[in-house]
Amino acid sequence: MSASPSSTSPAAKSVAILGAGITGLAAAHRLATRGYRIRVFEASDHVGGSIRTERSDGWLVEGGPNTLLGGDPALNELIAEAGLADERVEANATARNRFIVRGGRPLAAPLSPPAAITTPLLSFAGKMRIFGDLFARRRVRTSDISLEEFIAAHFGQELVDYALNPFVSGVYAGTPKKLSARHSFPQLWELEQQHGSIIRGQMAAAKARKASGQPRPKRGIFSFRQGLAALPQALAASLPVGTLTLNARVEALVPGPAWSVVWRGTEPGAPTQTDTFDLVLSALPAAGLAQLRFGTLGERPLASLDAIDHPPVSSLFLGYRRDQVTHALDGFGVLVPEIEHRSVLGILFSSSLFPGRAPDGHVALTVMAGGMRQPEIARLPEEKLLATVDRDLRELLGVKGEPVFRRHNFWPRAIPQYNLGYERHLETMAAAERNHPGFFIGGQVRDGIAVPACIAAGEKLAQRVLRA
Repeated sequence: MSASPSSTSPAAKSVAILGAGITGLAAAHRLATRGYRIRVFEASDHVGGSIRTERSDGWLVEGGPNTLLGGDPALNELIAEAGLADERVEANATARNRFIVRGGRPLAAPLSPPAAITTPLLSFAGKMRIFGDLFARRRVRTSDISLEEFIAAHFGQELVDYALNPFVSGVYAGTPKKLSARHSFPQLWELEQQHGSIIRGQMAAAKARKASGQPRPKRGIFSFRQGLAALPQALAASLPVGTLTLNARVEALVPGPAWSVVWRGTEPGAPTQTDTFDLVLSALPAAGLAQLRFGTLGERPLASLDAIDHPPVSSLFLGYRRDQVTHALDGFGVLVPEIEHRSVLGILFSSSLFPGRAPDGHVALTVMAGGMRQPEIARLPEEKLLATVDRDLRELLGVKGEPVFRRHNFWPRAIPQYNLGYERHLETMAAAERNHPGFFIGGQVRDGIAVPACIAAGEKLAQRVLRA
């Protein structure tokens, strides 16, 4: 299928979408429902990007993200439009429980103010330091600082070590020493700018929401009966026939009265092809953007994005008989602070989150290893990786014996790190858009790393196209 440009009406415009991850699919779905002629190019042989689900012998394995966080009306709308509202599965009630390792033991993270006072996770001095944020004055910052420095200034170093550090490792696979406070957690940055105290800012936001009559968003964790991959697969299936092309690597974009998209199939000897469009929308990761050539001279205005840190991460899904694990597994999982000197970033209690993740009489654990903290562990072959993390599994969860089932997923460039100085990468993308009208960039490299943020990025890209 070759799309040709049209200027008769917005609904007749054609749009090339680069990348069939969740951002590109969300944008494609929205534009298709608005009558745009779209063509989605995906270099791999599957949709969904890092969202990968496998079913095997009664096990359900998530190779990438494991859950979605609710509370966003736009996300709920997209799920309904994809026909998955009845397939949605809410997390078990015990998933509220989170464990953090201190002194070699998994301790329950406090979930309420009274629990924060009594928890053994923090010392008395550490607890008092947290409440000191209530009296913080408004700060005027002229430059960005690391996330660690930012949080330590509000809540003290102990909270950084035993709350922020493991949280960042679990979400970003990164380190708060390097992450930008302004870009990795912009909501906290804004609260400080407006209120000085983060706690007072959160209280003010809750008060304003209550005064306006807005209900508190339901932010429960959920998935789908057949796993997270059900969403990108449903979105892809909803697209007009012939609009999705897999194994198609875009090599160059040539702007003009119409955009020429130069691409070829990934099979050996595949010929170069060119199709034309009114607009081009990119949902590519940083590496893909960095390789894009523009114009007849083949310039690469986004080449510097290749310098964005993407640490390697290994996800090791392990199945055991229930009697092989002594821990109750009554929670979401356990996170490991760097100060504890362990070989894992965290362990998800996969079979405790949702039903149907393990056969009867069995449990499933997902071990995350590597990241910015220990990239060399992520690169270990499966056997050596299992041997390396075995000590942590035994000591933290009471695991005994070999797993009866396992799957290893390795991500050599897992998650973009919004490190200090990230604004230079944001400016590079903004400059590419300014210099090439009709070209739009969005997704994980720009709009947030979580799956809901990537879906929101797709909706945002679609809205930008609708306004073009």
